[in-house]
Amino acid sequence: MADDGLSLRRCGLHEDVVATVIGLAIVALALAVTWSARPADSPGSRETWPKGWPTPLSQTIDKPQTWSDSPLAAFRDKKANLLAVPIVLGGAWVVAVAVAGAALGGRSVGSMLPGSIALAVLAGMAYLLAAQKVIHFYNLEYPLWALMLGILIGNVVGMPVWLERSLAGEFLIKTGLVVFGAEVLFSRLLELGLPGLLTSWVVTPIVLVTTYWCGVHLLKIPSKSLCMVVSADMSVCGVSAAIATGAACRAKKEELSLAIGLSLFFTVIMMVAMPPLISWLGLDPIVGGAWIGGTIDATGAVVAAGESLGKEAGEVAATVKMIQNSMIGIIAFAVAVYWAGWVERAEGPREGGLLAEAWRRFPRFILGFVAASIACSWLFSSSPEGALWVDGTTTGFTSRLRGWLFCAGFVCMGLQTNFRELAPFLASGRPLALYVGGQLLNLALSLAMASLTFGWLFRKAVEP
Repeated sequence: MADDGLSLRRCGLHEDVVATVIGLAIVALALAVTWSARPADSPGSRETWPKGWPTPLSQTIDKPQTWSDSPLAAFRDKKANLLAVPIVLGGAWVVAVAVAGAALGGRSVGSMLPGSIALAVLAGMAYLLAAQKVIHFYNLEYPLWALMLGILIGNVVGMPVWLERSLAGEFLIKTGLVVFGAEVLFSRLLELGLPGLLTSWVVTPIVLVTTYWCGVHLLKIPSKSLCMVVSADMSVCGVSAAIATGAACRAKKEELSLAIGLSLFFTVIMMVAMPPLISWLGLDPIVGGAWIGGTIDATGAVVAAGESLGKEAGEVAATVKMIQNSMIGIIAFAVAVYWAGWVERAEGPREGGLLAEAWRRFPRFILGFVAASIACSWLFSSSPEGALWVDGTTTGFTSRLRGWLFCAGFVCMGLQTNFRELAPFLASGRPLALYVGGQLLNLALSLAMASLTFGWLFRKAVEP
């Protein structure tokens, strides 16, 4: 690779390796900084520190706050404190991660720096749009606006060359997923034990496989990778699952954008419609929370919808969704094996055995996700201080940074989405039919399993 004078030359590590290294380094840095500023008074008291230890890094990143009439109000918190600096620094973190990724990946840092700054600005704009009061009320979250901004620029305005050089959407999202591993704690997943596992781990594979089969054989959608990412997005946990399985089956960026767009659209509908539907059906709030956690894609929407049924229902909904999130690695590896062994067999002989080929296409950044999850789960369970240490780190910094990385990544995906290539799929309506049919199956099976486990077999175990 040719370099100019402003670039840094590196060995060119694989993107998944770079995402894993940088993601784990971010988690380690955040934990170290939080530990260095641990409180001297009652460090193990949850009553004193309900959200965990305060971390100095929280002052270096934030997002626009809810605003009504003037966008300038988004740069102040509820106490009228100015947030302009941490919001700007949030974008700076995105630029820093992009620059580090380019350096480790052997790309020209000088040529991609201006575009990375532009991506951070567009991510901030997406956050600003999502924070408007009416939009925020309907939970039209930042991924939707990030995709729409990118699609508008890429398909209507046109993308300049200097910005195109900086597009690293998959890398940013992969790094965000590694950081997300710090939030997926085994101790919390085990709080609901067997009923939570049955609701998530039994229904999800059935829905994924059935939906994929129907897309390929009944709806006869030409792209099997599109069928897979739509099925995984809808049945597992939304955007994160789509990215992981898309990497395993090598889906096109346009296919990922379509799957994510469908997911975001129906997430809004289900978040608004499911709580009143649960009340109308007379379901127990605990059962309703489990049903919400097993069907709505986005974690934020799950929490919002679940808590409208009560605190306990909200906790059940969030935990069931977290259990689904923990399946990302398993699903991605299974898809890699299936794609290597069956889908692409007709394209020619493989180099090596099936498992070797599956490992070659397995999204390695998932290992970083698992490593972050194991490390933070161990710290969280080690002592009361450890639990507050991890909570403070994740709520005060890593979850915020993950959001910024995801947002910038979705902008990139929108910029790279070509509507001309999507037009045949959109005109046929088959991807929409696939998503709707799969979600209806998901709703039916999840309700049946939630009623069986949370409403009958393990009712006493989950009662508040």
